Parts: sequence; C-alpha cells; structure tokens
Amino acid sequence: MASSIPKTTSPVKHRVNNQHGVAANKSINLEEIEILPYEIYRFSSFSTNYVPENILVDCPSDQSSRWSAHTNNPPQYLTLKLRRPSIVRKIKFGKFEKSHVCNIKKFRVYGGLNEEFMPLLLEGGLKNDNVPETFNLRCIAEDGYSKLPVLYLKIVPLLSWGPTFNYSIWYIELLGQDDPMYTNSCMKEYNKLREVEIVRLCLKHFRQQGYDVAFKALQEETQVHLEHPHVSELHERLVVNGDFDKAEEFMSNCIDEGLVDAYLSRQDYKHIWRLQQAQGQTQPGNRGGHQLVVDAEKRLIYLYGGWDGFQDLSDLWVFEITANCWTQLCAHSEQMNGPTPRSCHKMIFDPVSKNIFMLGRYLDNSIRTKEYIKSDFYLYDTRAGTWLQICDDTSQVSGPQLVYDHQMCIDAEKRMIYVFGGKVLTPRSVSACTSSETEYSGLFSYHIATNTWTQILVDCHHPSASLPDVMSVKSRITHCMVFHNKKRKLYIYGGQRVKTDIHEFICYDVDTQVLEILNKNDNNYNNHSASMCNDGTNEPSPTYTLRATIDCERDEIYVFSSLCKSKDRRDIQHVEASNSFWVYSLDSRKWSRIYTCHYNPAEMANLRANVPLEPCPRYAHQFVYDEVEKLHYLFGGNPGRSASPQLRLDDFWILSLEKPKRSEILNHCRFLIRKLKYEEMARSDTYQAMQYLRKHVGEIVDHNNKEQQQHFHKLASLLFRTDDNNFSECAMERPRLLTTSFGTDKFETTSDLMLTDEDACSKSEDNSDRTQPPEDSSMESSESSSVFHSSGISDLASSYTAYRKSGGKLTRNEFIYELRTRRDFLFNKLVKLMPSNMVQPERNLSDFVIM
Repeated sequence: MASSIPKTTSPVKHRVNNQHGVAANKSINLEEIEILPYEIYRFSSFSTNYVPENILVDCPSDQSSRWSAHTNNPPQYLTLKLRRPSIVRKIKFGKFEKSHVCNIKKFRVYGGLNEEFMPLLLEGGLKNDNVPETFNLRCIAEDGYSKLPVLYLKIVPLLSWGPTFNYSIWYIELLGQDDPMYTNSCMKEYNKLREVEIVRLCLKHFRQQGYDVAFKALQEETQVHLEHPHVSELHERLVVNGDFDKAEEFMSNCIDEGLVDAYLSRQDYKHIWRLQQAQGQTQPGNRGGHQLVVDAEKRLIYLYGGWDGFQDLSDLWVFEITANCWTQLCAHSEQMNGPTPRSCHKMIFDPVSKNIFMLGRYLDNSIRTKEYIKSDFYLYDTRAGTWLQICDDTSQVSGPQLVYDHQMCIDAEKRMIYVFGGKVLTPRSVSACTSSETEYSGLFSYHIATNTWTQILVDCHHPSASLPDVMSVKSRITHCMVFHNKKRKLYIYGGQRVKTDIHEFICYDVDTQVLEILNKNDNNYNNHSASMCNDGTNEPSPTYTLRATIDCERDEIYVFSSLCKSKDRRDIQHVEASNSFWVYSLDSRKWSRIYTCHYNPAEMANLRANVPLEPCPRYAHQFVYDEVEKLHYLFGGNPGRSASPQLRLDDFWILSLEKPKRSEILNHCRFLIRKLKYEEMARSDTYQAMQYLRKHVGEIVDHNNKEQQQHFHKLASLLFRTDDNNFSECAMERPRLLTTSFGTDKFETTSDLMLTDEDACSKSEDNSDRTQPPEDSSMESSESSSVFHSSGISDLASSYTAYRKSGGKLTRNEFIYELRTRRDFLFNKLVKLMPSNMVQPERNLSDFVIM
C-alpha cells in the first residue's frame, strides 16, 4: 500500500531506472522525478492559525506549522492544484518532531484533470512518529498502460490517531514530472482514450435515435467499435430485424456461457428459513444468553449454558448435523472440572486443536463480591471430552477483568484469540452501583501457544487513554465482531455504551494495528436517529440483538437483527418488532438488506397450529454460521413477552441464502422478449396475439404466483384496447415477474431490467422532436421491411393497415419509430446483464448536455 523512497542528497530530483536495469550497450529509459509546485485550491475548513497554506513549508519543530481541520466531522479535505497537468508518482507527508494525536492515521488521495471527476489514487495511513513517509500514487489509467495525468489532487483524512481529535497535516510534497515535453505524450495517450469513449457515446446516441447513416459513417471513419460483435449481433436480431426467437436463442447461449454470472453475483440473496425438528426426545431446553459454536469439518454444533428464566445452566450439548440429533455431553459441567452455571459468556471453537474456549459471564449484583468476581478461563477438549481451567482469573495475568456481553474471535492460523468490549464487573458495583461510572473492557489478545495475554487497545475513558503512546477505542456492549482470516482484520459493528447506541463500523488490522471507521462518511454515522431497523436506511440498527457471522471466501459479513427498540424488549407485541437480515460486502463496502419481516401478532396467532414461516423477534438468542455448507443456525432466546417474563425459547432454525440462478434470469429474459413480441402482435392481429399470449407467454408465468398472474391478465387487456395512449400505459407498465422468484426487488428499484413509464416518455419525447421523413421516402421503405422481419407481422403494409383499422392513430413514421424505441429499451435492459467491457457505455451523450 505504501512504500518509502530512499533518501537522496539532492533536494530537488530523484532518478528512477527502468525495471530491467542499466546496460551500457542498450538505450536507457530514465525518467526524472521532480518536486512539483502546487497551490491550495480548495479546503473544507481550518482552525485558527492552522491555515492550509502551512503545508507548503516543512517546519517539523514548529507545532503551529500545519493545517488543522476545524472539526473531524466528514468530509474534511484539502484540494491542491498543480501549475500544469502532471504525472504525479509519489506524495510525501512531513510530520511534527514527535508523535502527535492529530496525525492522520487513515487517509485517501484522489486526483484528475477535472475537479468534479477524480479517481482514487491512494488509500493509506501514517505512523504516529516523527519520520516523514512517502507513498506511491496510482499513475496508470484504467487501460493498464497509459499514464494518468493529474491537475487536481484531493487529500481526504479519514481518521486521526486520537479518534476524537481534529485532523492535521504538517507538510505535503508532490513528486513526479510536469515537463510538457514529457507530459504531452502522456496527455496524447490519455486523450486518445477519452476520444474513443466520446466516439462510443456518439455511436450509442446515433443508433438509439435511428441515425443509421451517421452511425455507419462515424464507425467507418474512426474504426471504433461500440461493443463486442456478439452484442451487435443481438441488436441486429432484436432491434433491426425484430427476430425475437433469434434474440431469445442468443440470450440463452450467453447465459449458458456464463456471461451473466457476474451480474447474478451482484444481486441480493433470497432467504429461506426452515424450522429444524431434531430426531429423538433428548434436546436442550428453553434458554437465552447461551452460546453456540460450529465444528464445520465434523458437522457438529456445540451449545453451552444460558438462563432458562429461573436459573443459570451449565449443561453442554452437541448437535450432529448429518444425524439431526442432539446429545448431552455434560448435565452439570462443574462436576467435571468445568465452568459453573452461567449466561452472557462467550465461546469460540479452534478448528486446529478442536478445543472450545470460554470466557466471561453475568453475575447478579447481589453476589458481586471479591470471591465471585473472577474472570475464569476454560477449555473443553472435544476429542477427549474433558474440561480444563486455563486460569482462574485472567485479570491477574494481563488479561481482561470479568466481563459480560463482550465478543470473542479466533485467528486459528496465528493461534490468537481476540476479546473486545463488554461491561466490567467489579466489587465496587455492590456498594456504589448508583454512583460509580460503568467500566468497559478494551481489546485483548490471547496467544494460545504461549498462554499469554496482551492488551492492545484500552477503553477511551481509561486513565491511560490520554497518553500519546497508548491506543484507545470506544468500547461497548451488545456489539458484534468477526475476524477475516485472509485480510487479517477484525470487524466490529454497532453496540451500546451506557444508554447510547454506537453507530460505528470499525475495522482493525491486527498486523499493522491500523484502526479504521468504515462508515464515517455515511449519513447514519453523523445522524444517529437516522438508522432504524424498520425504515429504509442502508445499514442495520445498532441494537442489543445484532448477531454477526463472516464468510471469508465470499468476503461478506452477515448480520441478523431482531428486536430493535427498548420498548420491543419490554413487550414483543409492539408493532415495530421485526427481524431483518443484512449482508455487508467487503469488496464494495456496501450494506444490502436482504429482508425485513414485521411481527404481526394476529398472523402469528393464526400460525400456531401450523409451522411458522420464520423465527419470531427475540433477543439473547444465538446465531452461528457453517462456512462449509453456507448455512446459518439459530437457537432459543427471549421473545420479550411482558405477560410471561420468564419465557425462553427452544426453537432451532436453519437459514439458507441463495443467489438468483441462471435458469431464473433466463426465464425472465424470455418473458421480456416474448412480452414485447406479443405487444407488437396485439396492435395488428389480435387473434394471433391471443394465441401467442396463451401458449408462449403463459408457459413461462408462474400461475400460482398471484402477482405474476395479475400482470399476465393485464397483458391480455391489450387485446381489447385501441387507443394508443391506453396501449402505451399498459404496455409500458413495469413487469414484476421476478419479485418473488428472485427473493429481491432489486430489478424493480434499480430498473436493471424493467421498462419504466418515465423511460418511455423520455424516449418518446426525443423521437417527437425529430424531423420526420416523408411518408414515401426511400429511407423509410428500406427500414420498414427489416423492422418487421420475423416479428409476428407478415409485412409493413399489411401490419400498418391492420393497425389503422383497429383504431390506431399514429402515422406510418410514428408507428416505426415507436416500434424501434420499444425494442431499443429492451435491448438496453438485456445488455446490462453482460460484462461492462462487452457492451455499450452505460452513460448517454445526453447526460453531458444540460439545458
């Protein structure tokens, strides 16, 4: 990510040899790297005396020689402008003569020729020391070989070493080349790329507007292709010839060859809950605050302890997934040298040693005395079936104090366990529970091989947090935490501190010790009231019910959220009680809400005699993931019913997630193509259209699906409409065929496939402004014969005559243009399924023209 360049005696220039070295008998490709002059062009804010111009001078001994933002609320930035377009290869950050809490720990650098469009050039972070750091900037364009010229450079701080302190930058030096003799050639290559993109935008515009002569002339003159030849073939078949059967065959071949797989992978999951009825009479009883861990290799799930509504439990169970049965391993673990009864503890499973590690528990305030308040640490050997107490109090060996509602993760490869957060239980709570400040635990690591604890981060209110060399974090309870074993990062989301929800999504690199807030630029981070689990926000509500898992192969984090409000916790019957499931993509850094189900007591009452469709909202449940079979398991919890405060659950659920399949997208493409063919037929030959609708369109509609059935009936109404406006209204109505079968409404909301009224009106207006050719023009005649080829209409004359006899009012030219417009729209929707490097540009020429 960042690499330092060696120090040089020259303060002005560095010389970089080519990658093949220097040979005396060969030409040498040397490229000078100079310090590039720049000016402060724009900035977000600054504190008094800490003006942006301070970064132009390197004065490490002067504490005031820096730019400091007025606040750390995003976005904060500095935009620099170079004297001319340059190839900027490196950026150097100067520092104060000693470590400083305002140093930026995480930042991004953007650059480009246009201030409005600057791609990301660097994402990095500075060490909290006094050594200047130099970073390589991306200077290659998207084609992989052309140099990327830069006129504007934008530096965006994301996090300071003191999380609550404003950002400071002491000195910036840009290194590269701005000699016109060098940059002109780079600009020439860059402009060639821009020119190709401009030509492609023009080609797309000409073809969509029907300027066929202009399209062919521009393509022949420039030798620029709009898209892959196969995609042009689809356009020829569908839009020009109206050969719907060939178009359908083409899409089928594309799907079989995997050309839509990338598109399918970007779609949301479809979720399926299944209530698991285990074999046998023996199984764990009702409980909450218990723990589950999964041995994915042996297909086993272990359960320990919890609170049954009256007492803590110390039983240990194992569920054999393949046999679908529970087995009790220990009824009372304390009788086998194991832990005492407990709840709100945490367990992790070590896939290497096959051991289970357990830490923490909740104690009632009445028994929080010195004898009881000990952070005991246990191990269960699943192969030997024995318990071992590793330590009777981890706080005496540099580990955490007794905590509850904390989180644990394991780095199996490095033999490290991480423990973060939780509320600290101390004897002081007994005598001063109303006046003492709540204590929270920081981030600890436990090295299994050496049996040693290390504190990595202290809580931000810890007395040592103010020291410059001590890293701190805002600790919490009821959060969720997962570990990515390939990226080697901890991900921590949500939680509560005192009575305040924490909206931070933290990423901590365990190797570099870089702490990043992933959602600091999101609205929900800055407006805490915005993120609620029952509305349309874009991230889970940070409640006490979050349960998270991770799939390191897919680079996805899964979060199950249940009861969202304190009032829900008091009474599940509240109307806002709901379950929701979220997926966070580590690649795109975006949340996707897979579903939200609002709890309806009346509906649930009707289901008492039957199997419920999904778990009722709850808290104190457990939710784990089998990364081999890609299945989630949920057990028990507290349904929060005020009428039965002791009630706990013992239901066992399996959640499966599925992406849309090739067969589903193929069926949808067939529907769109056949729908358009039917609409064209309905305007000239209603009998033939009726037969086609019943036989060919009807066969791909799920008639057991009410929504699909209703839309199918609306299509039939076209046979009885003669007014063009009414026809357009029905024909352009957005189909909803895949809303149920795909388990997501992404196609609707993003218009990835659907034809909307707004799009149709926009296209019709474009066509209406065009100068229509005369009725008998040769251009129209030549186009007409091809437009209606194999479209279910014998020829243009008879079809247009039939259309006019049925009450149609459009002229012949208008009839042709509308026909082509509809086919163009369908084509645009279909090609969005294919890889972007094969198809026409996503943007339109009209996007750049504002009247």
